[in-house]
Amino acid sequence: MAKEVKTEAKVCVGIEALWEALAKDLRILMPKIIPNLVKSVEVIEGDGGIGTVLLFSFGSDVPKMSYQKEKIVELDESVHKFGLQVIEGGHLNFGFSSYKTTFQLTSIHEKETLVSIEITYESEVEDNNAMPSKTTMSTLALVKNLEEYLLNNVAV
Repeated sequence: MAKEVKTEAKVCVGIEALWEALAKDLRILMPKIIPNLVKSVEVIEGDGGIGTVLLFSFGSDVPKMSYQKEKIVELDESVHKFGLQVIEGGHLNFGFSSYKTTFQLTSIHEKETLVSIEITYESEVEDNNAMPSKTTMSTLALVKNLEEYLLNNVAV
């Protein structure tokens, strides 16, 4: 049975700039803004659209995982929704049979966006709830670092 963990954060960046950074430039920006979590992100299949497979190599703050392959399974610009499904390594090596992270962006004001994050997972192991909570914290850190990067480096 699938379980989920949800959280959200408000960022002081317009929805279009945030969407561009999250859904299109993620592989370039992640190693720049959170190198302690993600060393590199490589496109190993696809063109950046649905079905694209990304290879995440993790940094020093992720001691138990060296890599994870994720597939873009949701990418809807009209509603600003972006989803990544783990297909190899990472979380799947820790008793999870499925693990998906979905971002939903909602414009609050011209320069303010609500980011809703949902981690949906199935686990073969009882009491495997700590990892989704850690993922949620890491994902919030990504969003906050992305906000800071955009505010300091891009006209948003």
